[in-house]
Parts: sequence; structure tokens; C-alpha cells
Amino acid sequence: MAYEVLARKWRPKHFEDVVGQEHVTRTLKNAIEINRVAHAYLFVGPRGIGKTSLARIFAKALNCEKGPTPRPCCECSLCKEVTAGNSLDVLEIDGASNNGVDQVRDLRDQVQFAPARGKYKIFIIDEVHMLSPQAFNALLKTLEEPPPHVKFIFATTEGDKILATIISRCQRFDLRRIQTPLIVERLRTICEAERITIDDDALLAVARGAEGGMRDALSSLDQLISFKGDSLTEDDVLAVFGLVSRKALEGLATAVLKGDMPEILKLVSAFDSSGKDMRRLTIELMEHFRNLLIYQYVGGESMASLEATPEQIKTLAAQADLADAARVTQIADQLADMESRLGMTLSVRTLIEMTLIRCARVAQSVSLEDILKRLHAIRSAEPPPPPAPQPRPAPTLYDDPTLKHVIETFDGKVIDVEDDA
Repeated sequence: MAYEVLARKWRPKHFEDVVGQEHVTRTLKNAIEINRVAHAYLFVGPRGIGKTSLARIFAKALNCEKGPTPRPCCECSLCKEVTAGNSLDVLEIDGASNNGVDQVRDLRDQVQFAPARGKYKIFIIDEVHMLSPQAFNALLKTLEEPPPHVKFIFATTEGDKILATIISRCQRFDLRRIQTPLIVERLRTICEAERITIDDDALLAVARGAEGGMRDALSSLDQLISFKGDSLTEDDVLAVFGLVSRKALEGLATAVLKGDMPEILKLVSAFDSSGKDMRRLTIELMEHFRNLLIYQYVGGESMASLEATPEQIKTLAAQADLADAARVTQIADQLADMESRLGMTLSVRTLIEMTLIRCARVAQSVSLEDILKRLHAIRSAEPPPPPAPQPRPAPTLYDDPTLKHVIETFDGKVIDVEDDA
């Protein structure tokens, strides 16, 4: 039997198997349960996150012999035909190679025929943004008022290239990149089933390199197995894909937060000399400081926003005390500015070194807020100043004993002594 790559072997068969897209799978299952299935759907998102897989599962759910059902059996002949891609009622069309008006006219002719065996005739058009404007216009009327037995499912990586008139006739779902911890858990399950020995750091490295795409992660895992066999370590992953190890990346972030210039230059030199992907290093460093900033604000209350494993969270907890959130924000701004300039620089290493040195200075600089806090603390610690001396009252006639006697003698009438003289 011919070998089947992991990305195809472990392709999701049910809605529950789709990782990281619960907001889409829940809506589709509810639509089937309450019989509110629309005539056209549009799945938008980056590569390898499950757009076509969702379309196939949805098609099986609608045409299953037990359906429409939110959980297709995958055992009946109709489900097996959809999985194999040879169903007469579920037609998958590549929008890149069938993007002309003539192909759309052929599709419109097929729409008029009833399904051969299933309940619906379903058209799945992948990379639909590749259709020409003329082809889109030829599809408009059919898409707006198709026969009741027809369903359209479109998938694309570039939703902004699709005409607004097409989008308005579909229910649009924006699929998101899969979080790294979810990819790690899925890869761990697959490796256990395939009897592949792999450590946690190696799984994390594969997930990091996939950049949110499950298909890319499975393809990378397949490549690693061919390269090393059924026992994989983090060093194997780093050697193949040019990534920086998790501990080395966290060590560089710690050096920046501590303002350790020699350590920063040493690590950057080591990464460059060993052939690591320096642009990828910049992106992962930005993601690390982003996670650190979120950890500083939410702490242990909510980790849903953190794309980090438990080991990474422990490191974030240790680094959170090295700099406050304001400095971490400034560091992230410096890294973002550097990332935008990487494509225009001739020396990537020099730009990274200079930026990280500036980030280290930011981490150790004294902010105006710190100065005000220190001044307030100093003032609070100082003893209160002694009370100001009270001013002496101006002298009166009663202060002189002789004049006082004269005043008392004449019943309080003041006598001008000089005149009497």
C-alpha cells in the first residue's frame, strides 16, 4: 500500500477534529440541527488551518445517509465518496485553474441537474479569489437564487480580493490561525498514535515553525521523521528548520530585560554563525515580549490570550519582575519598528544588534514615573519641619511701667509726656 503523508492521513473527519475553529464548527452544527442551512458559505483564512477540510466535513454532514446530521457516520458510501474526492454530488473545483467565464458557464449548466444519490448537489470552489471578474459576474445570479438542491462552499486565503457582490450573497466565516499550544497537543496525539518518540521542546519547535498552520506542522513532522526516524529531539528540529531553541530565545529576552549588553551580542553572534533564520528570530522575539506584556497585565487570572505552553509561562513569571509593563511596551515598539525595516537593510545582524541594545537601555532606564515615586518616598520619609516662630506683638504703652502708672492715674487717658515737658 502506498504511503500516505500525515497531513492526509490525519485530516479531520468530523467537526470535533478541527482544531482551533470552534466558532465556525459550532455555527455549522447548529445550522444543521435547526435546519437553517444557507445556500452559500465563504471560508476565509490563511493556509493550512482547515478551510477545505471544513468544507468536506460539511458536505458529508449534508449528504450522509443518516443526515443531514452534525456528525456524519463516515462509513456509508456517500461519506466515503466525499472523503475520497470522487462523489458525483460533491464537486471540488480549483479556482486557480478554472477561473474563466467558460468554466463558470459549465458550472451553471451542472447546477440545473438534480443530485445523483445525495440530498444536495454541493460545489466546493477552492481559492475562489482567483476567479476573474467576468467569471464572478457570470456566477452572481446563480449564486443569489440557486435551486433548492444546490449548495456552494467557497474557500480562499485572500478574502479582500473577492467582489463585494459575491460576499453579500454568502455567509462568511473568518478562520483564524491555530494557537501554538493547540498545535502542540494535536502533534502529541498524532505522535503517540504513530509511535513516534518526541520531547516537548521538539513539539514546540515544530509548532513555532508552522506559524499557526496545522498542515504545515504535519508536513514538517513528516519531513523530520524522514530525516531522523521515529525518535526526535529539539536539536533535530532546529537543525532542519533553522530555528532558535526555546531556552536560547528566552535567554536573549532575559539579557535584554537585564540590560546585559555583552550577553546580547554574544547570543546574536552565535545565532548568526550557526545559520539561524534571523528574521524568524525577530518575529519570535516580538511574540515573546507580547506574551510577557499580557502576562504582566492579566497575571494568573486569564491565560486564554497567551499562546504559550506551561513551561513558557513559568519563564514569563520569572521575567515579569525584571521590568515593568511600560518598559516592555517600549521594547515591543522597538522590535516592531525593526521588523518593518528588515526587508530594506543590507545587514540583518547589525540592525538586530543595534535594536536589542536600544531595547536593553530602555529596560534599564529610569522613567519619569519612577523619579516621581522616589521623590514622593523621600518626602514621606523626611521628619516634619519645626514650627515657624510666632511673630512678637508690637510694643504698647503698657509695656513701660512709668507710662502704665500714668495711664492708670488719669483713668486711662493717655497724656503726651513731651507736651507736658
